[in-house]
Order: sequence, then C-alpha cells, then structure tokens
Amino acid sequence: MKKDNHIHILFRYGVISLFILLFSGAISYKLFSTTVIDAPKWNEKARKQLEKVDTILPERGDILSDKGYILATNLRYYTVRIDFRCDNFKHDKYLESLDALADSMAANFPSRTREEWRSRLEQPIKTERSKRSRSWPLITNISYLDLQKIKTFPFFNIGNSNKTGMTVESVMRRSNPYGAMARRSVGGVGQTAQCKEVHGIYGLEKALDSLLYGVPGLAKKIPLTKDIVNWTDVPPVPGYHVRTTIDIQLQDIVENELNRVLDSCSADWGCAVLMDVKTGDIKAISNLERAKNGSGYIEALNYAVVGFEPGSVVKPISMMIALEDGLVNNLEEVIPIGKSWAYAGGRPITDSHFNASLRVREVIEQSSNIGMARIITRGYDKNPKGFVERLRSIGFLDPMNTGIAGETTPYFNPNPARIDLSRMCYGYTSQIPPIYTLSIYNAIANGGKYVRPRLVKGLRAENFDSVMPVTYIRDRICSEENARKMQYMLKQVVWGAHGTGRSLKNDKVALAGKTGTCYSVDPNTRQYNTARKRLAFCGFFPADDPQYSCMVLTFYPKRNMFGAASTSGQVMKNIAVKMYSRGLLGNSSDYTEGATGISRAQLYGSTNPSRHKTVRKAAGIKSETHPAPPRAMPEGTVPSVLGLGLREAIVALENSGYDVKFHGTGYVTSQTPSQGTPLAKGGEVVLALVP
Repeated sequence: MKKDNHIHILFRYGVISLFILLFSGAISYKLFSTTVIDAPKWNEKARKQLEKVDTILPERGDILSDKGYILATNLRYYTVRIDFRCDNFKHDKYLESLDALADSMAANFPSRTREEWRSRLEQPIKTERSKRSRSWPLITNISYLDLQKIKTFPFFNIGNSNKTGMTVESVMRRSNPYGAMARRSVGGVGQTAQCKEVHGIYGLEKALDSLLYGVPGLAKKIPLTKDIVNWTDVPPVPGYHVRTTIDIQLQDIVENELNRVLDSCSADWGCAVLMDVKTGDIKAISNLERAKNGSGYIEALNYAVVGFEPGSVVKPISMMIALEDGLVNNLEEVIPIGKSWAYAGGRPITDSHFNASLRVREVIEQSSNIGMARIITRGYDKNPKGFVERLRSIGFLDPMNTGIAGETTPYFNPNPARIDLSRMCYGYTSQIPPIYTLSIYNAIANGGKYVRPRLVKGLRAENFDSVMPVTYIRDRICSEENARKMQYMLKQVVWGAHGTGRSLKNDKVALAGKTGTCYSVDPNTRQYNTARKRLAFCGFFPADDPQYSCMVLTFYPKRNMFGAASTSGQVMKNIAVKMYSRGLLGNSSDYTEGATGISRAQLYGSTNPSRHKTVRKAAGIKSETHPAPPRAMPEGTVPSVLGLGLREAIVALENSGYDVKFHGTGYVTSQTPSQGTPLAKGGEVVLALVP
C-alpha cells in the first residue's frame, strides 16, 4: 500500500514537473522568438510608436473691446460626478448630510429649490448598491470657484474621493462674458468638417481665425521605465489677443435702442452700426431679429455686410458725384419736377409727393427721385457705364476688409442701360451693404476723407502689443467745399421745413442724415411687395461738428410706425440723445461749475463764426470773443446772459440763485425777466436760444 502511494505521488510530481518544463520551454521559445526571430517586426512597431508625433493644440486668443474688456475668451468648465460604488463610499455619512448638502446646493445653485435638491440627491441611493451609478452627474458646467465651493459643502468636505465618490471632469469652452452683446460681430467657434480642431465659424472669430488660433505644438513619444509617454518637442504658440473697436457702453446703448424700436413697430429684423467719424472705428454694431417663438429679439445674421437695394439713402452719394463732376454748381438752381418724368422708354419716374419744381438743395431734403435722376442723367445719359466706373474710382466698390466675416461688396450692373442709370442713382437696381453706405456718409462728415471702417484696432501677445493705424480707402472722395454742401443738405433733411426727417429735430443733439425706403421682393411672388419695406436712416451727429456716423435698417414694421424717420431714424435719434445724456459727446452730463464744457455743436448748434458775430451784435455785445462774460448787475437783480452759450448762461444764473428753463439751441438771444429786473432767489428765468 505504501509503495503504491509512493508511486502515485511520484507520478503526480512527474506530471507537474513535465508541465513546468513544457511551460518553461514555451516561455523560452517565446522569448527567443520575440528577441531573435521576430525582433525586426517588434523593432519596427517600436520605431513607428516612437516616431509618432501628436499635435498640441494652442490656446486661442481673446477678443477684447476697445478698452480691453473681454468679449470672448477660453474658460474651463467643470462637471461634478459621484461614484456611489467606490470601495470606501461613506453611505451612512451621505444620508446624515443630505439635508445640509441640499441647503448648500440650493443656496449656491438656485436653479433648484432645497426640496428639489434633496429629492435629487436622495434618488441614486434608493436602488440597491450593485445597481447604483458610478458616474452620477451632480452638476454640470460650473466654474473653478464653484467647484472649490462645492468641496467645502457637507459630506464633500471629507476630502477623500474614495469616501465621497467625487470625480471631476473638465472641458475648455469659448465664453462670452457679455452674453449676446455684439455676438454676430464677435462671432463663434466650433469644430470644422475637415478636422476636430476648434476654429472660428462666423464673425471676427472666423475672419481672424489665423491670428486667434495660434500655432500648434508637437509632442513626440519617449520610452520610460513603465510606459511610452508624450514629450513636448515644439511648444504651442498661443493665438493673439485681438483688440476690437467695440465700446461696451456704446454697444449697450445701440442694442437697447434698436431693440426698443423694433419691439414698438413689430419689425422682422433690424441692424444698427455706429462709427467714429475720424478713425472709422466701428464702436457698436447690432443685428436683431424676431425670435422664432415670437417672444422678443435675438442676435441675428450680420446684415451690415449683406447687400440690399438701398433706396433713397443712396441719393447723397449721387449728389456728391454730381457736385464733384460739375453737373450742378448752384444749389439754388431750379430743377423741374412735376407729376412724373418718363426717361429712356421705361415706366415714368415718380415722387412720393408732388412738386412742380425744386431747388438743387431741396432734392435731398425732400427726397426727389425725379430731381436726382434729372441731375445724374445730365452727365451720364450717353455713358451709363461711366456712372458705375465713377463709383469704382472713389473706392466704393473695393473690398473694405473691415474684419467682419461674410463681408460682400456693392453690386452694380457693370454694363447698365440708360433706364438702369436713372434707377440706380436713387437706390434701385443695385445691391449695397449698409456698412458701405455708411462709409460714404462718414466721408462726407469727415470733410471728404474716405476713412476705412474697421472692427480691429490692435493685436496683443506676450512681449508684443501693436496698434493698427487708421487707413483710408481714398485720401479724399470730394473737396472740403462739396463736403460742406452735402453736410448742409443732409442737415436740412432733419431741420428743413419740408425735410423727410423733420420729426427727428432735437434740441440736445442736432442730427443730419437721409431717410430711405425700399420695397423688398416677396419670396413667393418674386415681385415687389409695397408692404414689405426696408426702412433706412443714415447720417451723423452732432450735425455741425460730426463725431459719430450711424446707419440703421429696419425691415417690415407691422404696427405703430411705418416710416423711415419714425423707425430707423428714431433709433439713431435715441442713440444720440442717450449718448448726450451720459456725457459721451465731449460734453458734461451736468452743469456744475468746473465740469467739462459742452461742445459748441451740441449746445450752440453752429460753428459758423459769422453767425456767432450776428448773434452777439443782435444781443448788444461788442466783444469779438466767445463766449461773452455775463454782465454784472446790482445784487438781487437778474444778470445779463445775452450772447452766452447755454452752459455758461445756466452756470451764471444758478450761481445767482435762480432756476433756469430754456428752449432752442445755440446762443441766448433773449431772457425773461430781462437783465437788471429785481427777482428773489429761487425765481425762474426763461432763456430763448437760436443757432
């Protein structure tokens, strides 16, 4: 029996030893095969792995306002999850902390009430342990500060992730701190169809993507003891920070005023652009369209760079060319108008209201199609193409390169017929983006200097900061004299007795500009629909000392207001008055002593020295200086403020203890009570002013 057991034991040891020998042999063979027989194959795989180069994505640059405020930047957002099946999860402690944790979450993240948070926190632990989530989302898209705050909440302040189950995921996203403000102009980013890299897809993000994106870096593989890891070979270069011309305060004003008027008239969409006259800096740009659900307006397609038939806002461009070409020399020349004018065999040209005749200076004021067509056909009747070439010669058809993605150039028929000539000179048979129309008005306001509109002011990077110089499309598109004539005619649109924009008169800021109405083509019938109007107002302010130019476009108003002046013009007026009230036109927003002076154009209404002299003479003031000092009167009587500007008059009267009311703009021509009249302090003095 013992011998049999011994044999049996030896047999089992032999079998085991055989298996060990076979396994050792297999290992030895595999080792030999790997290191000798298959060595070339594995060496090739190692070589390919080590030669593999990964791309390190660069940090995208920020988009900044003109004063350096961030309009678009990269921010890291965090998602907090809980693993309810981690080894050391403190289930009892979690239950004890539910009420306190719900309180903390509700206080800091009020999207849910305390009861809603408690119900949500309790839900995952109602199931049996084996079926609980290992990545239950507590909260998503929170900032780093919020993440740190959550780590101090009851239960999570344990600090050990094995006990709390807390895991954190992060992602880098493009963020707009000012929300929808100038969103279409600032733009957006996304993955392209060609690759998974994030690039600009519209707006400045797209137009300046090559600058904002930066230069990718390279990472190569290196072998370490336990692994092959990435090693930065060429570091990525962050993108430039782009400084725009957008002024946050002005952008806020423009968006609010455009939204207010669009809502009042229930228009489909609207566009407004505000530009600095001297530099061409686009200080604000807003594009709003009705939300699909019909509730309010949202940022829309950038209509400022899309071509439309412009309507009558193109007439000042035609008139400027007529002045430059000598087609008209005398603004008092009388042009026959009448009921209609048949030209080149086409449908007779008509005006919105009848005039037997108009002076040249009244053609713009009263927006006469007939008058404008008669003037332009004087010079281009036999050469309609010459009118288009004339527009080309002033740079009007050149790409502006404003920095706005999607920018298009104006379209005019390159070989127009005579009938086309008569229409395009007052705003039809052409396609002009609003930014181009505004650029010409800006040149007129700028004394004829055709500055290039721009949305980019400079670039900034580590150890680098640049400011881009102001550039010009053409040094000059008209003489200073003709620019002054055009400024006068555009001011008469608002201040003339028969001006189409006379409802926009304002005692605080004098506007100059042109109304424009254009019927749009119905998408169904492909015919002009007289109800579907594009209403435009383009101009500048203050009228006598232009600082800002502005264009507003309103499409298809359906209630309350249906005219160009009452819609688009009202937006521009509101913008100008709001800027004045905030002291943004070089003026003071108050009348206290020592405050910065209000510029003459805002309060005096005119910068014509001869006009000032006439006012002083009428007021009995011999001094040639301006403003004239208030003349002293006996104590307790009203001082003389005749000939003073409004601010100086108010300061003088308030210092004497009187309340002031006034009407008109410019210099004081009369006062009630008159100078020297006894009046107790607290009494009221009424001033009458004229430009």
